[in-house]
Amino acid sequence: MITLYNTLTRQKEPFKPMEQGKVNMYVCGPTVYNYIHIGNARPAINYDVVRRYFEYKGYEVNYVSNFTDVDDKLIKRSKELNESVNTIADRYIKAFYEDVGALNVKKATSNPRVMDHMDEIIKFIKELVDEGYAYESGGDVYFRTRKFDDYGKLSHQSLNDLKVGARIEQGEQKEDALDFTLWKKAKEGEISWDSPFGQGRPGWHIECSVMAYHELGATIDIHAGGTDLQFPHHENEIAQSEAHNHAPFANYWMHNGFINIDNEKMSKSLGNFVLVHDIIKEIDPDVLRFFMISVHYRSPINYNMELVDAAKSGLERVRNSYKAIEEREEIATDIENQEEYIESIDQILQQFETVMDDDFNTANAITAWFDLAKLANKYVLENTTSTRVINRFKEVYQIFSDVLGVPLKGKENDVLLDEQIEALIEEREDARKRKDFERADVIRDELKEQNIILEDTPQGVRFKRG
Repeated sequence: MITLYNTLTRQKEPFKPMEQGKVNMYVCGPTVYNYIHIGNARPAINYDVVRRYFEYKGYEVNYVSNFTDVDDKLIKRSKELNESVNTIADRYIKAFYEDVGALNVKKATSNPRVMDHMDEIIKFIKELVDEGYAYESGGDVYFRTRKFDDYGKLSHQSLNDLKVGARIEQGEQKEDALDFTLWKKAKEGEISWDSPFGQGRPGWHIECSVMAYHELGATIDIHAGGTDLQFPHHENEIAQSEAHNHAPFANYWMHNGFINIDNEKMSKSLGNFVLVHDIIKEIDPDVLRFFMISVHYRSPINYNMELVDAAKSGLERVRNSYKAIEEREEIATDIENQEEYIESIDQILQQFETVMDDDFNTANAITAWFDLAKLANKYVLENTTSTRVINRFKEVYQIFSDVLGVPLKGKENDVLLDEQIEALIEEREDARKRKDFERADVIRDELKEQNIILEDTPQGVRFKRG
């Protein structure tokens, strides 16, 4: 049985779906005003593994992850680039698919966009106003936080505690400092929509509530996202959804831990804001994914090159052992006296399932994979190998690969051969002699993308793989 840590109750609980054999998941997606950063990649990868494991266990998973394509950041970006909000959103949605695709993240069942649900958002807000949970003030619409009795139950905060830090910003006309925005009055030149409350656009929190309701119904099995979303975003989602739906919003809440860069919190001000689009030009995306799942999803993870290199070595260990098994397949026979290996392989698979059943512990699942690799390396030293044992090794390797989303083989077709590198170096030297520095730089960048390091020696330019 799968157990998972429920943020709502602060304990591990057996997973019991509302409908047998089916899982409805909603994962908060990115705001598409730029390329995704490494912090966005973590939930994309972690919850992809959760989905894959559910599917491995026989569940049908309806996996919904939204795009926020209307918000303050997009409007600011629109002004900076003198482009429409829609144009910018389309560009970075396309980039998102490319980046997470490189990380082997499966496409969601659905990726709803805010702009496509505006009529439903307006209707949802109006119904909250009609029931007294929300009110219009100066063209804005606010949610009456105190009217929802369970406010604070996810983040485990009381209204009195929250009141200490609450304040009314200039221009806001709230009844209470704790109330939050459902609809924002349009400012001049901003993208906006007609509504019963006047021209405006939705607040951030209401968007996810409406898209989750539209895609998955009043109550969903699992709602997931980063720890930073727990308050106020997810807390506000619960309040407005349960007030509107008259039903629990989500039965299980999952939150992944923070990611630090060289032991510091990632931020633009510190200059350590790392975009996935840039990382995967320098680091094999399979290695990045392997690194991300090397730590339990609820624990913080520290991104630095030393740890990434360790992940690279670990992935190479797994792949090399699998390659050795494949090579022995060619000379395997039908011998029947190696049953102990079958039993050992099956024990490792059971170990893998046990740790994954326990709140999707990918760190321990990788340990099981290393155990399988160690056993495989021992087995290929046998004088004779059994076709049945080899096949069982391959089956379990494939299970681990499919669940963790890490391919058993690298993208070898994308790697330059030595003779191709030598030819490019020769072309670059020729371009430099002709003072065609633009072409020389293009070749240098191409080699850099392939992690090829050039060195000047007395015998000429030499290369090594980084």
